[in-house]
Amino acid sequence: MSIKAKRKSGKGGKLFLQEAFYKEQRVLEAQLELAESSISHCGKRGDVTEKHFLGTLRAYLPNRYSVASAIVIDSKGRTSDQIDIVIYDRQYTPTLLDQADHKYIPAEAVYAVMEVKPVVNKEYLIYAGEKAESVRRLYRTSIPVPTLIGIADPKPLFPILSGLVAAKLAWKDGLGKSFRRSLAELKDDQRLDCVLAVNRASFDTFDGADKPPRCSTGKNVLVFFLFRLLEKLQSFANVPAISWNAYASQLNKKNPIKGGSRV
Repeated sequence: MSIKAKRKSGKGGKLFLQEAFYKEQRVLEAQLELAESSISHCGKRGDVTEKHFLGTLRAYLPNRYSVASAIVIDSKGRTSDQIDIVIYDRQYTPTLLDQADHKYIPAEAVYAVMEVKPVVNKEYLIYAGEKAESVRRLYRTSIPVPTLIGIADPKPLFPILSGLVAAKLAWKDGLGKSFRRSLAELKDDQRLDCVLAVNRASFDTFDGADKPPRCSTGKNVLVFFLFRLLEKLQSFANVPAISWNAYASQLNKKNPIKGGSRV
């Protein structure tokens, strides 16, 4: 007797994928709805919602990417705001001063930052943009890297991605004029590269400022968002090689070490 999923995939692979991924999206929707309707404390509800999104990202991102709630720090000792979701490198870069669930992530290790909110609206778009700005203003180093064929030049810094993820979308016209006007009000370092409302829509500008945004509505917006994010992360390859001397120089001011740049 053949398995139902096997029969479906053989009969129509495209439909099989669509249905399977949509059911996974419905699971996340149900988790978010349960948190919204059953947890009376706002802070605790926010924590639970955040954990659902963190779990989803961890499930889909390869092991080379770590995902956590954290504060970002640079070699000058400056820190960002608390960030709900940080996608960062753990292979080449350790986290710093870890205590229980608290950690600092070096700015050089960060690929992307996102905020988790109950709904996508103008207020939360601005809020997420300000959080992104607190990360992008930090200083990042990049030094030459030894390889088997010699010393490679310092890797150019890629722009840190930012986004907002939520259960719902506030506007009746979806990703229409109201949404676009609100995004347009954000300053350069506040720009949001991606937005997800799990029940309705996904939006991103991963193809570049000179190309129209990519949008998806209805079913499978979750996996569309995740696959688009994966493609963009792949394009960055590795993070820049961090200058640990720049961090060490803050501990020995008699011999300061200069170097690094920011985007």
